[in-house]
Amino acid sequence: MKKLAALFLVCASPAFGQSNRGELRLKVTDSSGLGVKTTVHLVSEANQYRNTLTTSDQGALDVHRLPYGIYQVEIAQPGFAAASESIEIRSSIPTDRTIQLKVPTLNESVTVGTDHTLIDPDQAGAVSQIGSNQIQSRLSSLPGRSLQDLVNSQPGWLYEGNAVLHPRGSEYQTQIVVDGVPLTDNRSPSFGPEIEADDMQSVSIYTAGFPAEYGRKMGGVVEVDTLQDSQAGFHGQVVLSGGSFDTAGAFAEGQYVWGKNIFGVSAGGDATSHYLNPVVPQNYTNTGTVGDFSVHYERDLTSKDRLSLIVRHELSRYDLPNEQVQQNWCYPPGEISGPPCQRQDADDFETMGIVSYQHIFSPDVVASFHGMVRDNANDFYSNPDSTPILVFQHNWFREGYFKGTVTMHHGHQEWKAGVESDNIFLNENFRYNIPNIPMDTNQFDPGTPLNFAFAANRPDLEQSAFVQDLVRLGNWTINAGLRWDHYQLLLKRQAVDPRLSIARYFPSASLVLHFSYDRVFQTPSFENILLSSSTAATTLDTISVQLPVQPSQGNYYEVGLTKSVFKKFKFDANYFRRLVNNYADDDQIDNTTISFPIAFRKAIVYGADAKLGLPDWHRFSGFLSYTYTVGNAWFPVTGGLFLGDDAEIPTSGHFPDSQDQRNTVCGRVRYQATPRFWVAGGIQYDTGLPFDFEGTYDEAQAEYGQQVANRINFPRGRIDPSFQVNASAGADIYQSDRLKVRFQIDGQNLTNVLDIIDFGGLFSGNAIGPSRSYAMRLTTTF
Repeated sequence: MKKLAALFLVCASPAFGQSNRGELRLKVTDSSGLGVKTTVHLVSEANQYRNTLTTSDQGALDVHRLPYGIYQVEIAQPGFAAASESIEIRSSIPTDRTIQLKVPTLNESVTVGTDHTLIDPDQAGAVSQIGSNQIQSRLSSLPGRSLQDLVNSQPGWLYEGNAVLHPRGSEYQTQIVVDGVPLTDNRSPSFGPEIEADDMQSVSIYTAGFPAEYGRKMGGVVEVDTLQDSQAGFHGQVVLSGGSFDTAGAFAEGQYVWGKNIFGVSAGGDATSHYLNPVVPQNYTNTGTVGDFSVHYERDLTSKDRLSLIVRHELSRYDLPNEQVQQNWCYPPGEISGPPCQRQDADDFETMGIVSYQHIFSPDVVASFHGMVRDNANDFYSNPDSTPILVFQHNWFREGYFKGTVTMHHGHQEWKAGVESDNIFLNENFRYNIPNIPMDTNQFDPGTPLNFAFAANRPDLEQSAFVQDLVRLGNWTINAGLRWDHYQLLLKRQAVDPRLSIARYFPSASLVLHFSYDRVFQTPSFENILLSSSTAATTLDTISVQLPVQPSQGNYYEVGLTKSVFKKFKFDANYFRRLVNNYADDDQIDNTTISFPIAFRKAIVYGADAKLGLPDWHRFSGFLSYTYTVGNAWFPVTGGLFLGDDAEIPTSGHFPDSQDQRNTVCGRVRYQATPRFWVAGGIQYDTGLPFDFEGTYDEAQAEYGQQVANRINFPRGRIDPSFQVNASAGADIYQSDRLKVRFQIDGQNLTNVLDIIDFGGLFSGNAIGPSRSYAMRLTTTF
């Protein structure tokens, strides 16, 4: 069966409730106990966290959403001796600390250093952290993929298709947790609006050692913190950007804090002529626009109660890139200068509302509750000249989500227990028409209906409960948990999954060794699952096989280490192995862009990754990462819809999974030339993904040209390696106590390699990354 590529929210919630994040309540006083208004520097090298904050007139400072770890607090107030203290954030229960400033004495000095914050001795597992400084100086991204680009720079992750993230060989199993609320639907540009990087304060990334709090989509978990610190007065930023491919964008956010109240608003929009990854180098019909608006209000009702309300609306509209034959098929031979005959476009709209509440029962017990509703709709249109098929789709869902947790601290232990309910009401409406002309009908199997229509709705009901215990015993840290999941859509399934992470710290060697085991239960992707599982879908071809898609269940293992090197570098290395039954993948219906979930009997993915990070040394900072991954999936298929030739399914054997990219290297170095000017450079090396193409080299050359065919290694069945170089420069062009203006320029893919990400042949899913490009960004913070 011949196929066309599968082409096709930001939320925020209060700071409380996010796993492995805590709160610092700091009070700065003089020797008599009176509060002092002063500037506080807070640093954690392990978490890439650096911030400068100001206490209130009473000397109080409340810092939310701090990732667990060791923080260095530095205070230099005129009239007092400099103060420097180390504070550990180990619990979601607020940590209270009072620092008393002293009158300076003769010859008194304070030794200030942050090297002891370089590693977290109590981190039971490897977690990648991206801090605000790295987000601010990041490489610019095309609209729709700024978060994906940040995550893709970390070891263990890679792109496929249109910036679809794949963690350690998993397909569509990425969960993004935005300020405590998990989003389990596909977050790539062709499925919905992006999470704007300028709206983020920090990102934490898990590929192993998952807390029992997380479930359902467990290839990787990305925690995103979007809310600003609660500094009194009005603060915010305005970002203007532009560059190659007619890309232009603007983003603005502002937050006003008074008393016990926080009110914030943000809005942004972007446009480009390179929204998706095109299927041919010419980048035909590939415009896109995205926009978002949000408002949030938070109030401390009492010293023990906090309430938050948030509303967001996002949208995206974009074209689908044409193949060469689609671009020019209706013109007479040699006349291809006019506008394209074919046009297929899509849009996504989402509106979300969130309410959250936290109550502190005692210094050792806190409870939090989250409720969310959202409407999400995506549409697909084809004009009358589309070839080889006219596709129309209107899918939408309404989601109601609730989560409640209780955290209790006792001695060396911190217990956390909770319940979760996610109810998604799916609605699918799909139809197509195949023009009755040989050029179009020849792309389909004989007997394929020329017209088809389908409509259905059904609820996806998922519930869970969990309990986890974080234990610290000397230099040992143990995180043990148990999770129960229930899934009900087309099937009813449930599972109980244990989780265990163990770490041992060796102070003399500045070394942490860790091991984790994760039993995971992963629900199928719900995109077009009603259509692909319907009786009507079996009429699309005279030969068909249809099986219900089972949830995936797997065992993840990881062993690794974290070490401080020369007290300046942080080195992480991990070996992982994943054994998955009912391995999730996706496919398309005939030559349409409509993707749906399928599953294979099992998969084994194993490999290793490493990262060497340099937070700051003699004006240099940066990182270098390496990932080695091998993934294989085994027949037979255990779920999904298979038509025509695809219905002839082998009953045994295995094959490389589509994310089996053996070697990936990524690096970036930044040099602070002066206090207000910096330069940076980086590399990206990929050895190429496997591909499935039924044609020959000559056929590929005829359809796509010599340039594309020369990047495909037909004997090996893999795309040729890709090596890209990037460079950046930035300057603080204006700076005052109240205002700061930064300018940055980036050059990407300076080697101008034809970056073929996926190759599948005509109407089957090519994806080509951007060519050499530049981008500029002007940021004003206040």
